[in-house]
Amino acid sequence: MLTPEESLLLITKIIQDTKNRLKENGFIIIFWGILMFVVTLSQFILFQLESKKIIDFVYTIRNWPVFLYPLGAIFTFVYSWKKHRKNNLPLNIIGRILGSLGWIIGMNLMILGFFFESQLGKVLMPVFLILLSFIITLSGIAIKFKPLLICGIILNLIGFATFHFEWQYHSLIASIASVIGIIIPGIWFNINQKSEHV
Repeated sequence: MLTPEESLLLITKIIQDTKNRLKENGFIIIFWGILMFVVTLSQFILFQLESKKIIDFVYTIRNWPVFLYPLGAIFTFVYSWKKHRKNNLPLNIIGRILGSLGWIIGMNLMILGFFFESQLGKVLMPVFLILLSFIITLSGIAIKFKPLLICGIILNLIGFATFHFEWQYHSLIASIASVIGIIIPGIWFNINQKSEHV
């Protein structure tokens, strides 16, 4: 049986191990932030070209950038699998929960986007941003990292604020949100990880 001090040390070690894992995955966080930025900004630009009648066939290709998401998921799976095999580090409970939650939310976002876009219509992007903010906020809470928590809360607020904008600007708002909620924390993790190895 663990003493209260040993229990606290164990919990602290699990949180620190999870934080280190997230820092090591700074590349994947940045990758997803850039991917979301490219997809959403491309959709916004293509919609603008279509609405201004600059290019006639844009309607048929306007949603094509979203097919980058499944390719990103495959890349992430392969990258994570290879990294896990190389380092052979066991996952702790917090890491396992956050990883599973990330995959579950990610898969549900893709399913919502691909199969329920017509039903969700103008609320698709706000819902997308709100759900995405869950994993970022929970990660910040789990590893006790305030910048990640703050970015998650800001992303959540951006999601709710998106309801007040015309749907034509939702993709542009999402591209800005990807920088604030995903790319900035990913860059911080990379910088922090490199400075710890120096």
